[in-house]
Amino acid sequence: FTPRAFLEIGLQVAIAAHGALDRGDQALAAGRSASWMHGMPQAPKDLALTRGIRTTFGSPIFRDNVPTADAIIVERARAAGIAVLVECTPEGVGRHVEHVLAVSQAVNFPILVPTGIYREPWVPAWAHHADEGILQSWMMGDLEVGVGNTGVRAAFIKLSMGDDGITPVERKILRAAARAGAKTGAAIGSHTIRGRVVLEQMDELEACGFDPHRFISIHAQAEPDFSLNLEVARRGAWIEYDGIGWSEDEAYIRRILDMLDAGFESQILLSMDRGWYDCAQPGGGTPHPFTYLVEEFLPRLRTAGVDEATLRRLTVDNPFRAFAR
Repeated sequence: FTPRAFLEIGLQVAIAAHGALDRGDQALAAGRSASWMHGMPQAPKDLALTRGIRTTFGSPIFRDNVPTADAIIVERARAAGIAVLVECTPEGVGRHVEHVLAVSQAVNFPILVPTGIYREPWVPAWAHHADEGILQSWMMGDLEVGVGNTGVRAAFIKLSMGDDGITPVERKILRAAARAGAKTGAAIGSHTIRGRVVLEQMDELEACGFDPHRFISIHAQAEPDFSLNLEVARRGAWIEYDGIGWSEDEAYIRRILDMLDAGFESQILLSMDRGWYDCAQPGGGTPHPFTYLVEEFLPRLRTAGVDEATLRRLTVDNPFRAFAR
């Protein structure tokens, strides 16, 4: 066990992702589909059991934990046709990417992971003291060279802002991220609930030269005023409706249909925020599978009138465009 965690995606992971996508396209061309989620990227947390690999869940309590079997949620995801997992934990809230790497290698499954820093009060002490230039250089190092001594690059930038507005330290991190993203082409995703704060972020990002079309508004469904979702989308950002499966599907379906009616089919992302091994529960509790979207939600979207081409755009084309650089 080591208290340090590094962001790492090996070349073999990228090759595996490319191969998985090629095989998926070949299957579709032959008229075969594993499921509604065939070829779709997914976004889990770093909390999955990994056969034969030490899995600590970010806690020294589990420093010697070596599972004898892979998590069922990973097996089910692969069987559902999922091609890539997107891990979304930044610095400040347990970015244990060495564990993500272990999972990826153990189950031979490609996983993307971010650089970036979470909001206050979870901003680490070093980031409070670092100036904007140091933070920008740190993120660019993760994105272009590799994190720490791994030599492996981050895929995107993950941030967060509070409901009451952007604090001075959060603004410093945001400006550094904007400049790092503008120079590298990396997307910026922000865990921000209130639409007015999202718009404030976009003002700052654009002032720093960042393309708003590369910004992902995470947890957009949590903003009760749908008109703010529309305003953010009109400025070019991605609208991510996540947490699917945690509450009633009908509310999500209404928002998605309204966004489609407004013409934003090419800016919608769907996610579940799934996983959640609970160290306080026997056996970690009951992790939620990564397949709710394919097994439950997408069929309901189809019943609501969403056609096959649109479903593919929402679950395959849009995620690829959002994260590609």
